[in-house]
Amino acid sequence: MAISGVLRPGFIQIRVLDMPAAVEHYTKRVGLHQVTEGPDGRVYLKAADEFDHHSIVLRRADHAGVDMMAFKCLEDADLDRFEKRIADYGYAVDHVKAGDQPGLGRRIGFTIASGHRIELFAQSEQSDPMPRVHNPDVWEHEPHGMAARRFDHALLYGPDIERNLDFFTKVLDFKCAERVDMPDGLLAIWLTCGMKAHDLAFVKHPEPNKLHHVSFDLENWGAVGHAADIITRYDISIDIGPTRHGITRGQTIYFFDPSGNRDEVFAGGYTYYPDLPTRTWDETQIGKGIFYYERQLNDAFLSVVT
Repeated sequence: MAISGVLRPGFIQIRVLDMPAAVEHYTKRVGLHQVTEGPDGRVYLKAADEFDHHSIVLRRADHAGVDMMAFKCLEDADLDRFEKRIADYGYAVDHVKAGDQPGLGRRIGFTIASGHRIELFAQSEQSDPMPRVHNPDVWEHEPHGMAARRFDHALLYGPDIERNLDFFTKVLDFKCAERVDMPDGLLAIWLTCGMKAHDLAFVKHPEPNKLHHVSFDLENWGAVGHAADIITRYDISIDIGPTRHGITRGQTIYFFDPSGNRDEVFAGGYTYYPDLPTRTWDETQIGKGIFYYERQLNDAFLSVVT
């Protein structure tokens, strides 16, 4: 599959209440590495298996949640091409100069119907730690904590996700891998820009710009179990899991960072190709779709967002 245009999730910036506690959580427990701290106090993190400068940005704030999610494009010229398409769609586009975040080139940004800010960029410096590219070992830096391999995806909550579906598929060339339809309309969508089951998901919610979870890729089901051991050992607040999704087929566990932002560690999931049909769930099987083993939803999973 030739991938062009939008390649993958690039980074997400989340708000935290206690920066030292957040850094400890994401580095020692989730298994990321701190790359640098900016002059404004933002902290930049990455997994050791990622090449780009950073994938997680922590910003100290009075309330938790998400500031933005950015996607990486293949070429700088893609930014100009997408800017025109986004503007033609009716969204105002702004420009972020290179260097606003360390190691990143210029970015374009816009706000979608659900109230979330989305950015696109193409240029990123590489930073340590990262994989070796000549005679590489399975890992260059010994895994620690939950051994997160990358920032994988995010689930965002907000209104008018029908318009989000229209925008991401028509303007940014995403595909809808799965969806949940209820008698009163669309409830949730799982969008992909590559060959994963999803890179971004939305659930309909009356309040705009809400974060449900930030997800990190793990190697396998055994690694998800190891993450559960860490969650118990360090008394990390847990939502649900280890379990499995029917939607995407991913193996998962959900827990909370010290600020109340929900995290997920995720393994598996099917391979997506652009000629595949969208898989659709309805209200009769939504519990099985979200939590395949339990076959029912828990109230906190649906209602707790930041």
